[in-house]
Amino acid sequence: MPAADPAVEVDGLVMRYGDKVAVDGLSLAVERASITAVLGPNGAGKTTTLETCEGYRQPQQGSVRVLGLDPVRDRRDLLPRIGVMLQDGGAWSGVRAMEMLRHVARLHAHPLDVDLLGERLGLGDCGSTPYRRLSGGQQQRLGLAMALVGRPEIVFVDEPTAGMDPKARRGTWELLEELRASGVTVVLTTHYMDEAERLADRIHIIDRGRLIATGTALELTRGSADRRPTATIRLIVSRPFPPGAPESLRRALGDLTEVTQLDEVSLLVTGPADASTLANISGWCQEHGVLPESLTLGQRTLEDVFLQLTGRELSA
Repeated sequence: MPAADPAVEVDGLVMRYGDKVAVDGLSLAVERASITAVLGPNGAGKTTTLETCEGYRQPQQGSVRVLGLDPVRDRRDLLPRIGVMLQDGGAWSGVRAMEMLRHVARLHAHPLDVDLLGERLGLGDCGSTPYRRLSGGQQQRLGLAMALVGRPEIVFVDEPTAGMDPKARRGTWELLEELRASGVTVVLTTHYMDEAERLADRIHIIDRGRLIATGTALELTRGSADRRPTATIRLIVSRPFPPGAPESLRRALGDLTEVTQLDEVSLLVTGPADASTLANISGWCQEHGVLPESLTLGQRTLEDVFLQLTGRELSA
């Protein structure tokens, strides 16, 4: 297979649970030797999509290819080449951390050095501690070690730094970046926007089972097609906005501006932001009897983009 072919190809994937459509005609690709973040609110379909890529679920419609193979039909050939880090579980309750890692290493033909990997991920101090007594961050580090010990070509990591302290979190970031540099493909889900911005070469945002945005962090946070920088203004008021406030403010500011209501007392304005924009917002507030509590100007972040696209918090 040509090296340029994607590591993961999802084409028209549909997955249902009874009458509920969890994944709705989803198509996306993951390039080799890259870090790709898949973001979405809970219930967006990202976990079902990744479980299908990992071979735990059979596509109901559409197709999935990982390293050119069908994750279900070619599972025997694919398993030695992938690593999977689950957010929860993956180890027996009473097993000791390094004991579990050594067990997993013995399942692979050419595992990494277990002691060196454990030391790199900070498992030395807790290596003899039963899994159930590990902290959340320690369990995550063990889960990552179990996913990497078999020298995978592609690794799927679910919330890799959840529960970690800042030092362990940064160390995990550096390890994932080293994996990419060595040619390993990393597919991650995360609730931390700064993690996605720091690590991901490409970001896929999924909502209600569909791909709603894709691009680099810079492409997603910049402005329109001409790629002019886009700013944001957060307007927080002292009492709930009147009905139709977002549409009314959008008309007042013009077609180049987007207005998203975050909650009953806050709006996010995205678009060219200059003195006239601020003056127009102030004039609109006066005209509609709205009392501003704060008006904050800043550059658009990945979180701003996510909220605008989904209307929901990432952890909602």
